[in-house]
This record gives sequence, structure tokens and C-alpha cells, in this order.
Amino acid sequence: MSEHPWPAGAAWLDGRFMPLAEAKIPVTDWGYRRSDVTYDVVSVWNGAFFRLDDHLRRFQASMAHFRLQPRETIEELRGILHELVRRAGLREAYVAMDCLRAAAPPGLPRHPRNARSYLLAFAVPYVWLMPREVIARGAHLVIATARRIPPVSVDPRAKNFHWADMTQALFEASDAGADNPILLDLDGNVTEGPGFNVFSVTAGRIATPDRGVLEGITRLSVIELAARLGIPCEIRPVPAEELRAADEIFISSTAGGVIGVTRLDTRILGNDRPGPITGRLHESYWQLRRQGWHAEPIDYARAAAE
Repeated sequence: MSEHPWPAGAAWLDGRFMPLAEAKIPVTDWGYRRSDVTYDVVSVWNGAFFRLDDHLRRFQASMAHFRLQPRETIEELRGILHELVRRAGLREAYVAMDCLRAAAPPGLPRHPRNARSYLLAFAVPYVWLMPREVIARGAHLVIATARRIPPVSVDPRAKNFHWADMTQALFEASDAGADNPILLDLDGNVTEGPGFNVFSVTAGRIATPDRGVLEGITRLSVIELAARLGIPCEIRPVPAEELRAADEIFISSTAGGVIGVTRLDTRILGNDRPGPITGRLHESYWQLRRQGWHAEPIDYARAAAE
């Protein structure tokens, strides 16, 4: 067996390593049929995981929230993720971890307490939220009419597959010729978009929503970067009207870092290029990552185990 046998993608499914193309779940499992699953995604850049401890901590909290209990420990999962990247031989990777619920065995009540949980994880080449040329010129976004599922129904702080609202909003954005949507809550405040957190900049001050959102790891990184750069950053409700009138808007995602927004609905922001504060945060984020900020290196020289 070669050191990096699966460059197209490596997977771990229910206790076994395999090429990504072989990873399949039963169609009767509730992870598929009921979206009874939680997940997290961590990135690898320059051969190192970024903030892996934070991602594992959030994944563990999400599993506890949904009462999912796989047999592997978090430290065993850490080793699995490292092994997946080694087997794929990827220096820049998108590494996903899912915990799914199977179906209740025959003869037992069809209740989730009777169904076991198991892990699926995979590593593939790094995935960008939007094409690189879109990130360079700035994203074109719309505020969708579809409203975010309220947190009292599905808590977004635990990552989940309840994406019906996001999917509807993505079609709205596509129909409007935009790259992506932003969703509001039932009170008209900004929440998030499909796979990203949202930030506004007004009079040199950053604001990002405090509720109804996934507490993103890249969002956390932006908040830390703002403190390092001396830029005021507030975590609070952000009304849609404030976002529409902002001097700058940017988004954050594991799949791209800090991404400027240059159009919102019919408005062109600034000179139709990412603004100066957005630019400082974008450059600082990638510069620090290249320098090993919050990095956990991968030992590629270690031969992959059978």
C-alpha cells in the first residue's frame, strides 16, 4: 500500500477506512431519512489543520445536543482525521466529520433511543465557498425572502442538515443573478448564509449577529483578528436596514476565510471592490495561516496504516 493511496479523497465510515467513492450509507438510516445527523468541517492549509481543537469541541457539543453517541472518542476522531489527510496526501483539504443515526433494529420501537450512532468522515481537496475570481472581485449577495428556521425549532449553534430554508434562499439568489443569499430571522435581523457568517462595517466598527447563527470558527478568528488589528467589533443584533446601509460587508467561512461583499441586492458598495477593513482582515487571516496560526501539522512522512 502506498503512503497516499487515495488522492481523490479518503473516507472513514462506521469503523473502516476506504476510498471516498466507496463510502455509502444505507438509505433506511435516519441520518438520511430524517436528517438525524450533525457535522463539522475543518480545513487543512499548507499541510496543517486550522483550529482543529475548536472544531472538535464544537462537534462534540453538537453531538451532545442531538444525543448522538458514536463509539469513537474525540481523540480517536482526531487520529482518524489526520489519517484521512495522510491517505489522500493533500496539503490543502476540506475535511468533514459527520455523526449519523442509523435506523432502529427490527422488533424495537421506532424511536431514536433505540438506534445507534456512527461516524462518517472524509478528506477531499480544499473546497472554496465561491470561485476564486468571485472572491477577488467580491461576492454579490441578496437578502432572501426565505426566513431562517427559528432557533427555538432548530438551534443553529449545533451544525445540522436542516437546510430547507437555505436551499430555498440559494434558488432565490440564483434567480436574481447573485452569488449567495443572506437570511433574516422572523424579526428582520440578519442571521447567516449557507455556510457563512455575516459582518457589517459602519464608521469603522464591525458588527456581527449574536443569535440565530452558527458560532463559526472562522467567525471566531475574525473577532480575534479585529482585536489584534485594533478594529472595534460588536456581537449584537444587526437589523437588515443596518446591513443595507453599511460601508462594508464581508462574510466568513471555513471554505474561503474572509470574503468581501461588493453588491447587496441592487446596491453597489464602495467602488465595487472589497473595502479597506475587509482587505486588512482578509490579508491578515491568510498571512497568519501561512505562519502557522492555530495550526496542527500533519505528519505526511508516516506511512498510512493498513
